[in-house]
Amino acid sequence: MAENTVLTATARAGTGKGAARTARREGLVPGVIYGGGADPQPINVKYNELYKRLKAGKFLSTLLTVSVDGKEEKVICRNVQRDIVRDLPTHVDFLRLSARSRINLLIPVEFTGEDECPGLRKGGVLTIVRNEVELKVTAGNIPEKVTADLTGLKIGDTLTISAIDLPQGTRPMITDRDFMIANISAPSGLAAADEDEGEVAEGEAEEAPAEG
Repeated sequence: MAENTVLTATARAGTGKGAARTARREGLVPGVIYGGGADPQPINVKYNELYKRLKAGKFLSTLLTVSVDGKEEKVICRNVQRDIVRDLPTHVDFLRLSARSRINLLIPVEFTGEDECPGLRKGGVLTIVRNEVELKVTAGNIPEKVTADLTGLKIGDTLTISAIDLPQGTRPMITDRDFMIANISAPSGLAAADEDEGEVAEGEAEEAPAEG
């Protein structure tokens, strides 16, 4: 299973605008954990910790464990409200997950088979289009990574999502096309030589005298 980010929080006794303003004055961001068949849990999160996670990116597609006074809840962020002037977080909503919850997450792609890739052995270049893919997964069975096997690929070949063996119960979020993960391109020197040859051939064709 994929590792997840741990975010520390404390239970918030009060609710409403007054309690939220008090939390912000103390360097905290008010929030709530809801769903999963349990009562909503008002919480406070340290502003600096939350801001750091937001700056790292992909916060809304990251599996999280929120530790509320030592009690851990597996969640995913559903909304971050921000100050309209300073664009800083003012409130955060987390959805509580069960083992069977279906969620969208970005899963890293690991490339293997480089030694068995004819294209790379002949000097080709691996161009990675996506080093992670967004998948719909089950919260209780989240893959740590998916594997893209380069074995047998030649220069000019592409590797698409359909060539990747996804874990059972997992599917890509993009289903209307077989999108590219990576390709094996020709070395820059070879590509430039091909272009030069094409230009010479075109020039020779233009200079050839007309028959008749």
